[in-house]
Order: sequence, then structure tokens, then C-alpha cells
Amino acid sequence: MNKCGCDDTPDTSFQAPTAAVDTAGADADLARFAKALGHPARVAILRHLAERSGCCGEIVDFLDLPQSTVSQHLKVLKDAGLVQGEVDGTRVCYCAGRVGLRRLRCLIAEIG
Repeated sequence: MNKCGCDDTPDTSFQAPTAAVDTAGADADLARFAKALGHPARVAILRHLAERSGCCGEIVDFLDLPQSTVSQHLKVLKDAGLVQGEVDGTRVCYCAGRVGLRRLRCLIAEIG
């Protein structure tokens, strides 16, 4: 566990699905993830958080974007389940949402 309460251990448990899936639900989930990843800054944030957790200010410094912009992008990623955040005093620390990323990997693998 890191300072944000997130598990930074790389996820090595991915296995391609072997059973039939609910395609309507899967398509809706995949569309939600794709929309969340529809901006290069959000992809960069997710890549950064997949390597190490960080607070909003650290992500601002990494991306060299205004804090309000980074906060908006983090909200989109968090709402999609790709990022999780935890309040630490006056700061919010973020890490990659391992469950959401695992679901995204499975959905992409199901495409073929």
C-alpha cells in the first residue's frame, strides 16, 4: 500500500476471457472507458498513475497544466472507474483504479 491507500503492485492477473459475455453491457462499459480516455492529457495521467500514485499537485507538475484542468481530467477518469482518489488532509491523492483497468483490458481482449 502506498500513502494514498492504493495498491501500487503491478497487475499481472490479466487473462483473456473465455466465456460468452453480455455484449450490451460490455459495449456500454467499453464506450464509457473510451470516452474517459478520449483526451491525450487523461491518457498521460492514467499512464503516470499506473506507474506511481500521486497527489493532484504532483500531476500538475508532471503535465505542466493548470490545476483546475488536471482536476477536471481526474474527475472524468475517477467517474469512469479508471482512477481512485483518497483525501489526505487538504490534498487528494490518486492512483490507477486496478479493477477498472482490469475490466478495460478484458473488454478490449473480447473484441478480438
